[in-house]
Amino acid sequence: MAEFGFETAKAVAHLQAADPALARIIDQAGPFAMELKTARSVFAALAEAIVYQQLSNKAAATIFGRVCAHFPRGHVGLTPERLLALSDAKIRSAGISRPKLKSLRDLARRSASGEVPTLAQARRMADAEIAERLVAVHGIGRWSAEMFLMFFLGRPDVLPVDDYSLRKAYAKAFNKRKLPTPQALEKAAEKWRPYRTAASWYLWSTLNAT
Repeated sequence: MAEFGFETAKAVAHLQAADPALARIIDQAGPFAMELKTARSVFAALAEAIVYQQLSNKAAATIFGRVCAHFPRGHVGLTPERLLALSDAKIRSAGISRPKLKSLRDLARRSASGEVPTLAQARRMADAEIAERLVAVHGIGRWSAEMFLMFFLGRPDVLPVDDYSLRKAYAKAFNKRKLPTPQALEKAAEKWRPYRTAASWYLWSTLNAT
Protein backbone atom coordinates (compact mmCIF):
# COMPACT_ATOMS: atom_id res chain seq x y z
CA MET A 1 0.00 0.00 0.00
CA ALA A 2 1.33 3.43 -0.96
CA GLU A 3 2.32 5.67 1.94
CA PHE A 4 2.88 9.40 2.27
CA GLY A 5 6.43 10.63 2.55
CA PHE A 6 5.46 12.81 5.52
CA GLU A 7 3.47 12.76 8.75
CA THR A 8 0.03 13.97 7.72
CA ALA A 9 -0.97 15.08 11.23
CA LYS A 10 2.20 17.17 11.49
CA ALA A 11 1.48 18.71 8.09
CA VAL A 12 -2.06 19.70 9.06
CA ALA A 13 -0.88 21.20 12.36
CA HIS A 14 1.78 23.22 10.53
CA LEU A 15 -0.74 24.60 8.02
CA GLN A 16 -3.20 25.54 10.75
CA ALA A 17 -0.51 27.44 12.63
CA ALA A 18 0.98 29.07 9.54
CA ASP A 19 -2.20 30.36 7.90
CA PRO A 20 -5.36 31.23 9.90
CA ALA A 21 -7.42 31.50 6.71
CA LEU A 22 -6.36 28.03 5.59
CA ALA A 23 -6.96 26.80 9.14
CA ARG A 24 -10.64 27.69 8.77
CA ILE A 25 -10.81 25.72 5.54
CA ILE A 26 -9.18 22.75 7.27
CA ASP A 27 -11.68 22.94 10.13
CA GLN A 28 -14.56 22.90 7.66
CA ALA A 29 -13.12 20.06 5.56
CA GLY A 30 -12.20 17.83 8.47
CA PRO A 31 -9.43 15.21 8.64
CA PHE A 32 -6.88 14.96 5.85
CA ALA A 33 -8.23 12.22 3.59
CA MET A 34 -6.15 12.42 0.43
CA GLU A 35 -5.75 8.96 -1.10
CA LEU A 36 -2.65 7.78 -2.89
CA LYS A 37 -2.80 5.76 -6.08
CA THR A 38 -0.87 2.57 -6.68
CA ALA A 39 0.96 1.45 -9.80
CA ARG A 40 3.18 -1.46 -10.75
CA SER A 41 5.71 0.92 -12.26
CA VAL A 42 6.35 4.53 -13.20
CA PHE A 43 5.92 3.44 -16.82
CA ALA A 44 2.45 1.99 -16.16
CA ALA A 45 1.34 5.07 -14.22
CA LEU A 46 2.48 7.44 -16.98
CA ALA A 47 1.08 5.30 -19.78
CA GLU A 48 -2.31 5.47 -18.11
CA ALA A 49 -1.91 9.24 -17.60
CA ILE A 50 -1.18 9.72 -21.31
CA VAL A 51 -4.27 7.75 -22.33
CA TYR A 52 -6.46 9.73 -19.92
CA GLN A 53 -5.36 13.15 -21.21
CA GLN A 54 -8.28 15.24 -22.52
CA LEU A 55 -10.78 12.39 -22.17
CA SER A 56 -13.54 11.60 -19.71
CA ASN A 57 -12.61 8.98 -17.14
CA LYS A 58 -15.13 6.54 -18.62
CA ALA A 59 -13.86 6.85 -22.18
CA ALA A 60 -10.21 6.75 -21.11
CA ALA A 61 -10.75 3.66 -18.96
CA THR A 62 -12.33 1.87 -21.90
CA ILE A 63 -9.47 2.75 -24.24
CA PHE A 64 -6.78 1.91 -21.68
CA GLY A 65 -8.49 -1.42 -21.05
CA ARG A 66 -8.35 -2.21 -24.78
CA VAL A 67 -4.62 -1.45 -24.86
CA CYS A 68 -3.97 -3.65 -21.83
CA ALA A 69 -6.07 -6.47 -23.32
CA HIS A 70 -3.25 -7.10 -25.80
CA PHE A 71 -1.03 -8.32 -22.95
CA PRO A 72 -1.09 -11.30 -20.61
CA ARG A 73 -2.88 -10.46 -17.35
CA GLY A 74 -4.14 -7.14 -18.73
CA HIS A 75 -2.59 -4.02 -17.18
CA VAL A 76 -0.32 -6.22 -15.04
CA GLY A 77 1.38 -7.35 -18.21
CA LEU A 78 1.91 -3.84 -19.56
CA THR A 79 5.68 -3.30 -19.81
CA PRO A 80 7.84 -1.01 -21.98
CA GLU A 81 9.22 -3.96 -23.92
CA ARG A 82 5.80 -5.43 -24.65
CA LEU A 83 4.41 -2.09 -25.74
CA LEU A 84 7.35 -1.52 -28.06
CA ALA A 85 6.76 -4.94 -29.60
CA LEU A 86 3.10 -4.16 -30.28
CA SER A 87 2.34 -2.79 -33.74
CA ASP A 88 1.11 0.74 -34.28
CA ALA A 89 -2.05 -0.67 -35.85
CA LYS A 90 -2.95 -2.69 -32.75
CA ILE A 91 -2.33 0.25 -30.43
CA ARG A 92 -4.35 2.58 -32.64
CA SER A 93 -7.19 0.06 -32.85
CA ALA A 94 -7.77 0.55 -29.12
CA GLY A 95 -8.76 4.15 -29.83
CA ILE A 96 -5.36 5.75 -29.31
CA SER A 97 -4.77 8.93 -31.31
CA ARG A 98 -1.58 9.42 -33.31
CA PRO A 99 -0.19 12.03 -30.87
CA LYS A 100 -0.81 9.70 -27.92
CA LEU A 101 0.75 6.81 -29.82
CA LYS A 102 3.87 8.94 -30.26
CA SER A 103 3.87 9.71 -26.54
CA LEU A 104 3.42 6.07 -25.54
CA ARG A 105 6.24 4.99 -27.85
CA ASP A 106 8.60 7.63 -26.44
CA LEU A 107 7.65 6.70 -22.88
CA ALA A 108 8.29 3.01 -23.59
CA ARG A 109 11.67 3.70 -25.21
CA ARG A 110 12.83 5.94 -22.38
CA SER A 111 11.59 3.49 -19.77
CA ALA A 112 13.31 0.55 -21.44
CA SER A 113 16.58 2.50 -21.65
CA GLY A 114 16.44 3.53 -18.00
CA GLU A 115 15.83 7.22 -18.60
CA VAL A 116 12.48 6.98 -16.81
CA PRO A 117 13.21 5.79 -13.26
CA THR A 118 11.74 2.73 -11.65
CA LEU A 119 9.49 3.20 -8.62
CA ALA A 120 12.33 2.11 -6.34
CA GLN A 121 14.67 4.66 -7.92
CA ALA A 122 12.05 7.42 -7.86
CA ARG A 123 11.51 6.96 -4.13
CA ARG A 124 15.18 7.84 -3.58
CA MET A 125 15.23 10.83 -5.94
CA ALA A 126 14.50 14.50 -5.31
CA ASP A 127 11.29 15.98 -6.72
CA ALA A 128 13.11 18.20 -9.21
CA GLU A 129 15.14 15.31 -10.60
CA ILE A 130 12.04 13.14 -11.04
CA ALA A 131 10.19 15.96 -12.77
CA GLU A 132 13.13 16.61 -15.09
CA ARG A 133 13.19 12.96 -16.15
CA LEU A 134 9.44 12.77 -16.68
CA VAL A 135 8.90 15.97 -18.65
CA ALA A 136 11.55 14.79 -21.11
CA VAL A 137 8.96 12.27 -22.30
CA HIS A 138 6.88 13.47 -25.22
CA GLY A 139 3.39 14.29 -23.96
CA ILE A 140 4.32 14.46 -20.27
CA GLY A 141 4.31 18.02 -18.97
CA ARG A 142 4.98 19.63 -15.63
CA TRP A 143 1.41 19.08 -14.42
CA SER A 144 1.54 15.33 -15.09
CA ALA A 145 4.87 15.11 -13.29
CA GLU A 146 3.43 17.00 -10.31
CA MET A 147 0.40 14.71 -10.15
CA PHE A 148 2.73 11.72 -10.10
CA LEU A 149 4.76 13.23 -7.27
CA MET A 150 1.65 13.99 -5.27
CA PHE A 151 -0.63 11.03 -5.87
CA PHE A 152 1.78 8.17 -6.49
CA LEU A 153 4.81 9.08 -4.38
CA GLY A 154 3.02 11.10 -1.70
CA ARG A 155 5.63 13.87 -1.70
CA PRO A 156 4.95 16.60 0.89
CA ASP A 157 5.74 19.86 -0.85
CA VAL A 158 4.23 19.89 -4.34
CA LEU A 159 2.25 22.91 -5.54
CA PRO A 160 0.79 22.53 -9.07
CA VAL A 161 0.48 26.25 -9.79
CA ASP A 162 -0.69 25.67 -13.38
CA ASP A 163 -3.64 23.56 -12.25
CA TYR A 164 -6.80 25.47 -13.11
CA SER A 165 -8.92 23.81 -10.42
CA LEU A 166 -6.36 24.66 -7.73
CA ARG A 167 -6.27 28.31 -8.79
CA LYS A 168 -10.08 28.34 -8.87
CA ALA A 169 -10.19 26.78 -5.40
CA TYR A 170 -7.76 29.36 -4.04
CA ALA A 171 -9.85 32.21 -5.44
CA LYS A 172 -13.02 30.72 -3.94
CA ALA A 173 -11.48 29.94 -0.55
CA PHE A 174 -9.81 33.33 -0.14
CA ASN A 175 -12.61 35.41 -1.70
CA LYS A 176 -10.58 36.62 -4.67
CA ARG A 177 -12.45 38.21 -7.56
CA LYS A 178 -9.98 36.83 -10.10
CA LEU A 179 -8.02 33.62 -10.38
CA PRO A 180 -4.45 34.09 -9.14
CA THR A 181 -1.65 33.84 -11.65
CA PRO A 182 0.68 30.89 -11.12
CA GLN A 183 3.27 33.34 -9.79
CA ALA A 184 0.81 34.88 -7.33
CA LEU A 185 -0.30 31.48 -6.10
CA GLU A 186 3.28 30.37 -5.60
CA LYS A 187 4.03 33.51 -3.59
CA ALA A 188 0.92 33.10 -1.45
CA ALA A 189 1.80 29.47 -0.78
CA GLU A 190 5.23 30.21 0.66
CA LYS A 191 3.80 30.08 4.19
CA TRP A 192 2.54 26.54 3.54
CA ARG A 193 6.01 25.08 2.97
CA PRO A 194 7.05 22.30 3.41
CA TYR A 195 3.52 20.86 3.19
CA ARG A 196 2.05 22.42 0.08
CA THR A 197 0.71 19.04 -1.05
CA ALA A 198 -1.66 18.91 1.91
CA ALA A 199 -2.60 22.56 1.41
CA SER A 200 -3.43 21.85 -2.23
CA TRP A 201 -5.63 18.92 -1.26
CA TYR A 202 -7.55 21.03 1.23
CA LEU A 203 -8.09 23.74 -1.38
CA TRP A 204 -9.33 21.20 -3.93
CA SER A 205 -11.75 19.89 -1.30
CA THR A 206 -13.52 23.27 -1.23
CA LEU A 207 -14.67 22.76 -4.82
CA ASN A 208 -16.72 19.76 -3.75
CA ALA A 209 -18.18 21.46 -0.69
CA THR A 210 -21.84 22.39 -0.82
